[in-house]
Amino acid sequence: MIQILKVAPSLAAPFLRMHFHDCFVRGCDGSVLLNSTKTNVAERDAIPNLSLRGFSAIERVKARLEAACPNTVSCADVLALMARDSVWLSKGPTWPVWLGRRDGRISIANETDQLPPPQANITELIQMFSVKGLDLKDLVVLSGAHTIGTAKCATISDRLYNFTGLDNLNDVDPFMDKHYIDKLRSKCSPTDNTTLIEMDPGSYKTFDTSYYNYVVKRRSAFHSDWALLTDSFTRAYVLKHANGFESEFFQDFAESMIKMGNVEVLTGSQGEIRKKCYIVN
Repeated sequence: MIQILKVAPSLAAPFLRMHFHDCFVRGCDGSVLLNSTKTNVAERDAIPNLSLRGFSAIERVKARLEAACPNTVSCADVLALMARDSVWLSKGPTWPVWLGRRDGRISIANETDQLPPPQANITELIQMFSVKGLDLKDLVVLSGAHTIGTAKCATISDRLYNFTGLDNLNDVDPFMDKHYIDKLRSKCSPTDNTTLIEMDPGSYKTFDTSYYNYVVKRRSAFHSDWALLTDSFTRAYVLKHANGFESEFFQDFAESMIKMGNVEVLTGSQGEIRKKCYIVN
């Protein structure tokens, strides 16, 4: 894992994001790793997952594990471990990863509607997290994962050019700082689907609390980030950690990741341990 991130350090955030996307659809069962077939479009080919990266790196790790200890470590466990190590190698916290997850055999693109979209408001976010057994604190803490990584211009284009559907240069998200809008517009054209922006400008490779500072300044990438300011509990957490308290955030993040990593897991005789993560046995 260390070698992978030495060669491709930009994969740290994608591994963490992939684990999140896996756990929110059918639980943490590695279903996001399965390829589509002739008769089924899998999760990884659904619109919310088209920007996921790192699949080949996961396959390399899995292949080594199979060679050393066959039929023992599931793809779901591999992904959970790689997400944890990605955070730690980004100077963030670490946490114990409980192993024993089994891999699911089903992956359906349409089920990715369970993933919180970047345009979600606080009511939608609370409901989507609650369904997975995650509470308000988990919501605001796990949102802090946006302290690392990048996003495509396309994911924020509506905030810059077409927030209410008017499709003109004045139709911007009123909750985003105007100067930040101007800065993003200088990088992102209305039809740009390739350019990447830093989700935590100036610190996007380091896991820290600066994300919350950008939320307070209304310079966060997604509307769902700003939405954290519209609930009294999540707002208080954002305001507190915008001023630091890194050790507390690290502890909170570790606890929420353990909780998320146990969402609807398959164990025992459920599922299987895939030999290759992209295909069922």
